[in-house]
Amino acid sequence: MSVKLALFAALGLFGSGFIFVWIKDLVQGEESSRFKIPSLSETAIGFVTDFFDTLGIGSYATTTALFKLARIVPDENIPGTLNVGHTIPTFAEALIFIAIVSVGAKTLVLMIAASVLGAWLGSGIVSSLPRRKIQIGMGIALFVAAGIFLASNLGLFPAGGTLEDLSGISLFLAVFGNFILGALMSLGIGLYAPCMILVSLLGMNPKAAFPIMMGSCAFLMPVAAARFIKERKYAKAPALGLTLGGTPAVLIAAYLVKSLPLNTLRWLVIAVVCYTAVAMLRSAQRAQ
Repeated sequence: MSVKLALFAALGLFGSGFIFVWIKDLVQGEESSRFKIPSLSETAIGFVTDFFDTLGIGSYATTTALFKLARIVPDENIPGTLNVGHTIPTFAEALIFIAIVSVGAKTLVLMIAASVLGAWLGSGIVSSLPRRKIQIGMGIALFVAAGIFLASNLGLFPAGGTLEDLSGISLFLAVFGNFILGALMSLGIGLYAPCMILVSLLGMNPKAAFPIMMGSCAFLMPVAAARFIKERKYAKAPALGLTLGGTPAVLIAAYLVKSLPLNTLRWLVIAVVCYTAVAMLRSAQRAQ
């Protein structure tokens, strides 16, 4: 069996396990009797954020901003809602990009495994944090995301090289870096842009970042999401809205869209994310 086929089989197992755990919580959870069908706005947020996620912009910062601005999800439940709701759309992304983009099997598998371990440890910490600490952490995370978008627009990202596989110290740095990024995912710091920077700094072809970052998220997100589901630290209807809107958006973006003015879009995202970061930190200050 090839590495890609093995990854597809593993994705199927992870996906099936996640869906089982999530459906069980939706049907049998303590709040199941009060569960509401996702609203049109919650589903639309999933469509928009996962559409641009497929193009490499990421979905965590944009979803956080929209949730905060529209007051859809309590601040302390945003990290869990992101991880649960965006999991299935990310599976679709991973299947597509692992299939069509060439990358070394060793590098791909080890970086994915490291991100999963990081997510498991990180989600266990975040799911037990009080509201104010989560607000502070997410406020900082949003400023980090805005900084990454700004660097991208100003052309400060490394250009990258032509490598499709890594070895030696470069491989170690890639694996360790993805472990840290996996842990930070639990707090709402998206993995996509930082992962692209990481592989580019190590001389890899930036296109190779797509199967790595999407494969990493597809494996780590159900691991993190399961912890949030267990702790009941997510909003059910908004999470389901992200999934219902985001999954078809991934397919549309991957197969129909060839080019978009992403630089212009990133400037808009920078403004919205910075505003949301300030609002999150002000909420934390008022909670003192």
